[in-house]
Amino acid sequence: MIEYNNDIKVSIKTQYLTEQSIENEQYIYSYTITIENTTDENVQLLERSWLITDANGDETNVQGEGVVGQQPHLAPKKSYTYTSGCAFKTPVGTMQGFYVFETSNGNKVKANIPVFTLAKPNIFH
Repeated sequence: MIEYNNDIKVSIKTQYLTEQSIENEQYIYSYTITIENTTDENVQLLERSWLITDANGDETNVQGEGVVGQQPHLAPKKSYTYTSGCAFKTPVGTMQGFYVFETSNGNKVKANIPVFTLAKPNIFH
């Protein structure tokens, strides 16, 4: 059984990519995620799992190895930052999920990716 580890912190910053978006057809966002290992042991990010939901309630599940083609190792008290992107058919959507890490002693743990909103600027007046 894989348990959640609250000592691996995940923070997110999002950006709407106006120049890549096509109004009323496709809304493109980037998101930058920082993963901080606040534990006292080394961990390696093995997998990711996303639930992506647009404003129409359409859901997409994405699972796979690592992030942006990497399975980074994080030493104690160190962090890893990466940037990726997502396209929506609606001007607003959400993402959430979890990462699976392996600790230096071979245990597997999950780190929660809190739900975050991707929204075109000024969509919420």
